[in-house]
Amino acid sequence: MDGNPTLEQIARGNGLALCAAGSWTAPFAPVLERIVAEAEALSGTRPNISIDVSAVAKLDTFGAWLIERLRRSLTQGDAEATIAGLSANYSSLVDEVRRVKDPEPAQGGGLGLRAPVERLGRSVAGFVDTIVGLVAMAGAVMAAMLRVLLHPGSFRLTSTIHHLEQVCWRAVPIVMLITFLIGCIVAQQGIFHFRKFGADVFVVDMLGVLVLRELGVLLVAIMVAGRSGSAYTAELGSMKMREEIDALRTMGFDPIDVLIMPRMMALVLAMPILTFLGVVAALYGGGLVAWLYGGVDPDAFLLRLRDAISIDHFTVGMIKAPVMAIVIGIVACVEGLAVEGSAESLGRHTTASVVKGIFFVIVMDGVFAIFFASIGM
Repeated sequence: MDGNPTLEQIARGNGLALCAAGSWTAPFAPVLERIVAEAEALSGTRPNISIDVSAVAKLDTFGAWLIERLRRSLTQGDAEATIAGLSANYSSLVDEVRRVKDPEPAQGGGLGLRAPVERLGRSVAGFVDTIVGLVAMAGAVMAAMLRVLLHPGSFRLTSTIHHLEQVCWRAVPIVMLITFLIGCIVAQQGIFHFRKFGADVFVVDMLGVLVLRELGVLLVAIMVAGRSGSAYTAELGSMKMREEIDALRTMGFDPIDVLIMPRMMALVLAMPILTFLGVVAALYGGGLVAWLYGGVDPDAFLLRLRDAISIDHFTVGMIKAPVMAIVIGIVACVEGLAVEGSAESLGRHTTASVVKGIFFVIVMDGVFAIFFASIGM
């Protein structure tokens, strides 16, 4: 009969039958939870327990799950509780619920190494997936570049210029300001410590080599990863959420050609320009501090700088710039295309884009340092 749910206990020989009746649906959740909890206390009291649901008038997913939970609770050793009287209308629902596995209990004991080892394994697997994704994106970009070389008319010049304005021209003020301040700080700290040995002028050597070879391009790359890389990821991720990328594929356009190639080209062109301007700003800031704080007049600073550096130092920085731009662009585009349908996913991948971009930039800088040292540059 239809109505409030009940669960009656009926003894049958040495066994026990639990006869369910009424509506086993979500609106009766408090009552169902109580009567099922009471029935679960019977576990182990009888060798054979069956659950008769022939009198159940209504059954939804919530009620089916409670019946299945009760069956699992009453199953002891080799004796398994059974469900009887299940109508054809509800058999598929109960079967579907039965396929749901119980959450695995946390296993203790030992030295408690399971969780750390599991996290390590997941981290390694995630890192491998990241590397595979970056290699796949690099291959796709190279294929798109080859298509552009074979068919120059397919290159999207207008889109490239638009992105070049965003990542280069609009980034000039903040890049020059930050590098200027870093140049000032490096010069001040150098003078402060070199002064103890009466070697104030050697701050020019340190500043020139450090800024031209390492600090200039590295600072600019980190700022570009945080500014432009995150913007690329957010733009592509928003397009992915709104299914605009799927729409491009439906219309016969390759998203790599339409969306990624212009962004990559803009970054590759912008990074050397921003690096050069950042180096100039850092040297100017260092020279200003050396003059006002260290007493090294501008003429002496320029003469010492000319003797301390060579064209090789400048070349090293300029070679690094486009490579780091490619790394930042590939990481940003991979993370953007990996965004799923939620705002949480967009935020998570945007954060991952910045973190991974900076990480790979630093790794590439270390690789370049080893390479140029091995060839004597």
